Amino acid sequence: MAAFGTVFTPEMSISRFTNNSWSAPELVASGSISLHPGAHVLHYSSTCFEGLKAFRHADGSIHLFRMDKNVARLAQSSELLSLPKIDGAMLSQMITDIVRRFATDVPNPPGSMYIRPTHIGTEASIGKAAAPSLESLLYVLLSPVGDYFSGGAKPLRLLLEDNARCASHMGMVKSGGNYASALQPIMKARAAVQADQVLFCPNGDVQETGAANFLLIDGNEIITKALDSSFLHGVTRDSILTLARDRGMTVSERELTVDELLERAAKPGAEAALSGTAAVLTPVGTLIHAGKEYQVGSGQGGSTTNALRQALNDIQWGKAADTHGWLTKVC
Repeated sequence: MAAFGTVFTPEMSISRFTNNSWSAPELVASGSISLHPGAHVLHYSSTCFEGLKAFRHADGSIHLFRMDKNVARLAQSSELLSLPKIDGAMLSQMITDIVRRFATDVPNPPGSMYIRPTHIGTEASIGKAAAPSLESLLYVLLSPVGDYFSGGAKPLRLLLEDNARCASHMGMVKSGGNYASALQPIMKARAAVQADQVLFCPNGDVQETGAANFLLIDGNEIITKALDSSFLHGVTRDSILTLARDRGMTVSERELTVDELLERAAKPGAEAALSGTAAVLTPVGTLIHAGKEYQVGSGQGGSTTNALRQALNDIQWGKAADTHGWLTKVC
């Protein structure tokens, strides 16, 4: 497979919001969007998106994973960005229809079809720096992807930074601007200490990395920051925590300081991981703080991290019972 997220199906589904209503969804060529250069999104970043996947099961059927959660989060992001209110039922149908149309392009495991619903403000007005776009475009783009870990899941190196990923009231919005604001710190961390990612810890509060939620595993306990507006409420994070509870683990959603993280990470059996749609659960082997490197447990991917990732994959690929009703059959 080509690099993750660089191959697209030839068509996508779109709907436009004008005159206070949504147009009937239609299929267009994936490269066909046309925007006025004064479009609100290009000047004031009125944009949000989602990432979810469709999976092929052994019998050939195609299933969406937790579409309802992603649709609800896009609706929330749209509201917080003052974009027009999306029609959740319409978006769900757009996703289902476009995946069904390209069902033959959904790869076999360990691949999947990555789905990117996107909502952007399109009103042509450069005088609306303090006002929302009254027009918008909603589209669903598909990208068949292979195994994110084609060469194996390599433990990551994280630089702990006393800084926020984005404005604290915007963290729960899945907006492009939040990712853009994390790019410079990540690039500097890669150049300076060969870190794979930055773990943002403003005032010593362990939050998230540039593109994933952070989890600490200490024995039978899994610790992660409690939900608030400062960081993204990951669907994969929620899924992993649910599966951890199913295994009898103690799930602690609370404040985690850098000092506590480093103390717990030093234990022989400690594990840490990043959760996200693309990589599911990625092991963390090294934490870098104040010029020193701290090995997490053995420095390798731990058994609990591997087991939780496999448990989630098994549900997604139809190898284990979907006891939580997370799958939606497309065809």
